[in-house]
Amino acid sequence: MSSDNPGLPTSANGWTMATCDTSTCKGCAKTGCARHGRLDSESPEQYEARMRLAERMARIRRKVLVLSGKGGVGKSTVAANLAVYLALQGRRVGLLDVDIHGPSLPKLMGLESHSAYVEEGCMVPAEAAANLHVMSIGFLLKDRDTALIWRGPMKIGVIQQFLRDTQWGDLDILVVDCPPGTGDEPLSVAQLLGDADGAVVVTTPQQVAVSDVRKSIVFCRKIGLPVLGVIENMSGFVCPHCGQTSDIFKRGGGEAMCTDLGVPFLGRIPIDPAIVQSGDSGEPFAYLRSKTPAGEAMAAAFDPILALTDGAG
Repeated sequence: MSSDNPGLPTSANGWTMATCDTSTCKGCAKTGCARHGRLDSESPEQYEARMRLAERMARIRRKVLVLSGKGGVGKSTVAANLAVYLALQGRRVGLLDVDIHGPSLPKLMGLESHSAYVEEGCMVPAEAAANLHVMSIGFLLKDRDTALIWRGPMKIGVIQQFLRDTQWGDLDILVVDCPPGTGDEPLSVAQLLGDADGAVVVTTPQQVAVSDVRKSIVFCRKIGLPVLGVIENMSGFVCPHCGQTSDIFKRGGGEAMCTDLGVPFLGRIPIDPAIVQSGDSGEPFAYLRSKTPAGEAMAAAFDPILALTDGAG
């Protein structure tokens, strides 16, 4: 894996990608665009790499990032189940794990034994189902206990390769599971995608989480990434014995944040021990328990994202 930088164009603030505004360009079907025209600062190799990225991404209709400003809120579990739910509805789905230091998707998707391989110069994603393909740094590690002690440029280079040099093919949607926070990984993905449809932000209800997650929404606004909505995860626990609901992490913090910041609220997903068990066993909850209260809550929260894939566009 290399750490080459394809020299993405930026605005004066250093992070906003230029957009296309004319017609018929080699990279995006538009001409005269700053995003795909050769830059004075880039070498022929960097230009070619950028063109490969543009051509690869042009085959993916929708691109959604799953973000959180706080770790431990179940963001990867939400990303995995969102991808599975979309695939179960017949969509062609890619699931990309850009959590370089703590990749969870191999475990959650039952793909811990998978090793990535190269075919015709490109990495081949793991096939979780006929219409669901997954890529993670975990597939490139010989030992799952390996600690990757990498600085930003190396991480950015790998993320570029995951997007540019993976055989994603034609997808209805690419779901990108980002690590917590507003650092290198989510910023790089947003820059590289350029035209991402938006972000799903995950929080838990208590204020110690919400106060950090608010920063993710500010991050999205600063880089011009639409916020598709917020999911309040671990929102209430229904006792299987007495039926009473206990708000272990309080309730409503995510929804109140949405009202305050003016972003959509997608819904609440309750605590369910089966979600934990399914993640540990590598069988995503959405496959198994769609008729449970937690399964129905997931479906309700995910349906607006499903709607993105309907029709042309």
